[in-house]
Amino acid sequence: MPIYELSEEGISAMPKTTFAAQNIRERDDLQRYLKSQIDIIAPHTMVIAEEFGDWDVSRRRIDLLCLDKAANLVVIELKRTEDGGHMELQAVRYSAMVSTMTFEQVIEAHRRYLDANKIEEDAEQRILDFLDWSEPDDDSFAQDVRIVLASAEFSKELTCAVLWLNEKGLDIRCVKMEPYSDGTRVLLDVQQVIPLPETEQFQVQVRHKKQREQQARSQVGRDRSTFSGSVGGIPFEGLNKRRLMLHLVSALINSGNATPEQLSSLIYWRENALFKRYQGELSADEFKEKIMVGDVGGQVARVDRFFHTDDQLFRVAGGTYALTNQWGARTAEAVKLIVEKYTELQIVVTVN
Repeated sequence: MPIYELSEEGISAMPKTTFAAQNIRERDDLQRYLKSQIDIIAPHTMVIAEEFGDWDVSRRRIDLLCLDKAANLVVIELKRTEDGGHMELQAVRYSAMVSTMTFEQVIEAHRRYLDANKIEEDAEQRILDFLDWSEPDDDSFAQDVRIVLASAEFSKELTCAVLWLNEKGLDIRCVKMEPYSDGTRVLLDVQQVIPLPETEQFQVQVRHKKQREQQARSQVGRDRSTFSGSVGGIPFEGLNKRRLMLHLVSALINSGNATPEQLSSLIYWRENALFKRYQGELSADEFKEKIMVGDVGGQVARVDRFFHTDDQLFRVAGGTYALTNQWGARTAEAVKLIVEKYTELQIVVTVN
């Protein structure tokens, strides 16, 4: 669809052009422009590195490697061509290569990026500030890799492949960047075409549902440890890690022995990610509606990263809190801190 100019003479169409006709190159121009304004094609992300290729002896490079607010890596591939080439296959290959990156490796990549661009900031602190974390959280970092393809146009073969890959659980977005020129100015029409913005939330929910069903059918390799014990003399048994933490935190908050803020301070490595809080006393549906506004995709829906049913939410001091259900290798450490801190509740926990 063309861009129209409205003037005193009337409405006139702005002629469409190509990046090649305007001598706009991929790396020297498009990539250079977008890395400082990445929200144009990938909202709520920060650039970690450009021309990134820290793997074996391959000469392949990711145009822009980014991070989103959910701490997922984002592979961004740019093309100035009129069909997008085979960029979806290239991006999938790159995503597999970076999927095992650790927080420390991302910091190092970002440090090199800052040095190359003469930005005098601390790489680790810059990432922590973007994620709103006080300290690194390896359990929540890089749980998924998203893909953003940006091109002047996409071929039918490419769009069919992307739609199929998304249906299979990947998160690939296609952003069309169409240039227009009147001979003196070059205008850029930027639109996300896959998934369509008006259907994106629905498609994300469908994908999450399929993934949860697949995960439920395949539990191989998961930690199936269960825990028993008592809190204040009241026994519990057969709880997994997630349910154990919910049980302990619920006992502490509901008894008035601890506030969400105090527990966040105690479990210091999860300080900014232990609870999600919204102002007001919200129902489960209201909480879900608010938290899903900021969902950026990934393998797990944002709301499903928290205990969020009506009986699991905490309504304290004019706010509604939801406890994270993302518990990993440091769960035992969190339990130990709680047991030692709140001795008056006589908490006993044993592994079955």
